[in-house]
Amino acid sequence: MSRLGLLQSASARGILLASLSALSLPQLADAQESGRELPPVTVDSPRERRAAPARSQRTPVRSTRARTAAPQQAARSQGEGASGPGALTVLTAQQALAEINQTPGGVALVTAEAYRNFTPASTIKDVLDYVPGIFAQPKWGDDTRLSIRGSGLSRNFHLRGVQLYMDGIPINTADGYGDFQEIDPTAYRYVEVYKGGNALQFGANSLGGAINFVTPTGRDPFPNGVSVDMGGFGYKRFQANAGGANGPWDGFVTASTQAADGFRDHSFGSSNRLSANVGYQFSPDFETRFYLNANEVRQRIPGTVTKTSALTNPEAAAPANVAMDQQRNIDTVRLANKTTIRFDQTKVEFGAFGVDRHLMHPIFQWLDYRYKDYGGFAKVTDERFIGGFRNRLVAGVNVLNGSIDNQQFANIAGQKGALLSSSIDRSKNTSVYVEDSFYFLPSVAAIAGTQFLHATRNRQDRFLSNGDQSGATRFNLWSPKTGLLWQIDPTWQAFANVSRSAEVPSFGESSNGPGIPTIPFTSIRAQIATTYEIGTRMRRPDYSWELTAYRANIRDELLCLYSAFGNCNVTNADRTIHQGIEAGAGAAIFHDLFVMGSAPDKVWLNLAYTYNDFRFDNDATFGNNQLPGAPRHYLRAELLYKHPTGLYIGPNVEWAPKAYFVDSMNTLTTESYALLGLKAGFDNGGPFSAYVEGRNLTNRIYIASASIIDRATAASTLFEPGTGRTVYAGMRYRW
Repeated sequence: MSRLGLLQSASARGILLASLSALSLPQLADAQESGRELPPVTVDSPRERRAAPARSQRTPVRSTRARTAAPQQAARSQGEGASGPGALTVLTAQQALAEINQTPGGVALVTAEAYRNFTPASTIKDVLDYVPGIFAQPKWGDDTRLSIRGSGLSRNFHLRGVQLYMDGIPINTADGYGDFQEIDPTAYRYVEVYKGGNALQFGANSLGGAINFVTPTGRDPFPNGVSVDMGGFGYKRFQANAGGANGPWDGFVTASTQAADGFRDHSFGSSNRLSANVGYQFSPDFETRFYLNANEVRQRIPGTVTKTSALTNPEAAAPANVAMDQQRNIDTVRLANKTTIRFDQTKVEFGAFGVDRHLMHPIFQWLDYRYKDYGGFAKVTDERFIGGFRNRLVAGVNVLNGSIDNQQFANIAGQKGALLSSSIDRSKNTSVYVEDSFYFLPSVAAIAGTQFLHATRNRQDRFLSNGDQSGATRFNLWSPKTGLLWQIDPTWQAFANVSRSAEVPSFGESSNGPGIPTIPFTSIRAQIATTYEIGTRMRRPDYSWELTAYRANIRDELLCLYSAFGNCNVTNADRTIHQGIEAGAGAAIFHDLFVMGSAPDKVWLNLAYTYNDFRFDNDATFGNNQLPGAPRHYLRAELLYKHPTGLYIGPNVEWAPKAYFVDSMNTLTTESYALLGLKAGFDNGGPFSAYVEGRNLTNRIYIASASIIDRATAASTLFEPGTGRTVYAGMRYRW
């Protein structure tokens, strides 16, 4: 296999392989045309194509199939970094693209170069802004409300329905919760997004799928660097990283410190984050790597307010949040190991991890939770020819267990009062999966797989004065999947699949309160979804696009059906439907305006559009009402002039043209909005880059996020106002 780096050369940019089709569209277009370095692509030379059939007597057929049988061989030739052979335990962006590109469904890979040098990169929204199908809206500080294909719409706090991973190691707690405060967008090399059942290989088993954040190693190019960002409302961040390799050893460490006063009252926050890894290569085919991740986050919570307050006095905090000094503070230490052994046609990966997390969370009560999560994983990938046909088999097991030392106290102006509840909550999850891709035609694969999940939840109540809430439940769930992947040409794919996901409830799902039924967590059933998906994607030098349509028929969706004290109680709905369209595009609509030749200037249009149709299906109470919590239409677009020297400038827009409901009865909505922005900067792929970005330049008052309830009134405090006009600036130097 020969190795080709795509830099600024127009002739080089003309060679694109299908492995690039996994890259999120606008990010790819942005990286291509700004002159930033793209991952190298691997192409088959004519000599290699003729040599491959030597492994079979069926020369004419095998030579055609051998063109697509490269991943294991490509992994050997592409895994090179700045310091000799690349890391084996961490894929290069190119290798990750080649793997993700074998998924017959909605996936994306976002490289750090696509967002880190152009935005303050302070929240998950900055990373995933141009991935269709994702609705990510910051609430306050680093906290974000995230939904993929309508997942977790009723989760008003923390995250549900999407599994988060850091270098393949779970970020979510063992019972399913996730927190974005532990995500540092400046720390990652690339981010993988697997929507819905396409996340089977991670052991993820949820409607939204999985997101994996991958850190660099000491063998990457430019392992050293510093960056400074500043902006409105007291925002400031400093980040530094260092790394390198020496013989079989390599290491990388990145650290950041960040603080902001916040747009709203009582929204000050600060964070300190560290990620590091050390790897050792016993041989080119045997490597082990140790990981450390630590976070210290301190964040005030301004709270939700009425719609009137949000639209007339957006900077105001909820009075109760100020009086009770409501906060979400997190300390986390995560340790892990991953080992990879590569044989001729088989790769074996295994590892273990442990997480110590302390949540200090004064809200309506003072929540003091200590999490101890641990587990391990093993995965085998085998790629070979069987009877003259290419075959790829992936199988593995994931274990995620943990306990929560759960104590809740009275909140007295932000201080602990009397103990009000105490329990030990234990969760165990073991998933086993297998997936096989059989290329019955040179460019068409039939893919089938399944996952089995065994999960238990056990609560030991230690505070019995209000009754014994102890209980236990267990789940045994199968999630099969089948699909087709057609490589129409080296730059164009089509796919279709049918998959099932089964989401196990957490300890937070239950119902009780005045006037509503008491449903203990042990009575909550798993959420089961069958998803049908079809789509296509193409990447070519001056244009790229992706289009996916899906429909999920869901049974027992975890939704807000009852409420007490203004809080949502999540239980099982009967039947619901999630369906939609995910579309992205990038195109050079003008070029050769002022600079002609092999590297002309261009005007690029990038956009990501999501259509959501989520609704009840003949529900006894809510009929066919729309599910609350997500806009029906959502568009993110930008128009950038890009000069071959690395200069760029252009406007962008975020548009939700129609308000969405915030309650299941469909009585109260948000407001439609359009936010205009402008950014300019310099980035030529070299050591220095800088940017200036203005957001919400018209100073539009709008609702960024909303909590969900079953029945709302004008007095319901459900709304999070969006940030007003602000300007950010930053610079980065790497070597």
